[in-house]
Amino acid sequence: MAEIVYPPVVLAAKTMFRVLDNRLRVTGTEHVPRTGGAVIACNHIGYLDFIFCGLGAQPAKRLVRFMAKKEIFDNRIAGPLMRGMHHISVDRAAGKASYDEAVDRLRSGEVVGVFPEATISRSFTIKPIKSGAIRMAADAGVPVVPMALWGTQRLWTKGRPKELTKRHVPIHIHAGEPLRPTPDDDPDALSGDLRARLQSTLDKLQADYPDHPAGEDDRWWLPAHLGGTAPTPEEAAELDAKGSNRD
Repeated sequence: MAEIVYPPVVLAAKTMFRVLDNRLRVTGTEHVPRTGGAVIACNHIGYLDFIFCGLGAQPAKRLVRFMAKKEIFDNRIAGPLMRGMHHISVDRAAGKASYDEAVDRLRSGEVVGVFPEATISRSFTIKPIKSGAIRMAADAGVPVVPMALWGTQRLWTKGRPKELTKRHVPIHIHAGEPLRPTPDDDPDALSGDLRARLQSTLDKLQADYPDHPAGEDDRWWLPAHLGGTAPTPEEAAELDAKGSNRD
């Protein structure tokens, strides 16, 4: 398919982050297949994660087709961009159609990006994840590449104002060793393995992160177990269940 929209969007994103000196560190890119289909399963801590997850596949020269809710495609500004980049619209009332489209894309050799936590993690830890990433990879006969991000929450996340022009924010992206599910595997068990790998990678990114909160009021972007003021996983689950307006 013709790539008229996606390359300029990638170039614009890279230029913006370079101007802002958002120090991107991308590692583990040898795990992203250079050819053939693959699922990239990424953690979700901010509204811009799809951009950074996509940049994590750039060293492999791959364009990631993200599964995103239909409402984004309906937006008069975002919609044309999403369609131009050939992302996959997910209608929750007709989920099988988007699942089948993703499997077809994988079988045709494309890379599909998913956020298996489904929504942003307020606690900045890995939430319970859905099994869709494992199931579609097994159906298509492709690997699942776990990818973790850290630092993106400082630009725009739930419960905080946008800081899209914030300068000098380190953003770390790491792709881990792929899982290779088969139709005979238990998708729930492998999803548990995927979650453990994502949390382990996220723990390492947090431990190696070069920045520290500037003061008490800046501790919001750290998880509670690292001394931050983000909700604990239990508190975050309660907020999600209540549909809190802390978004």
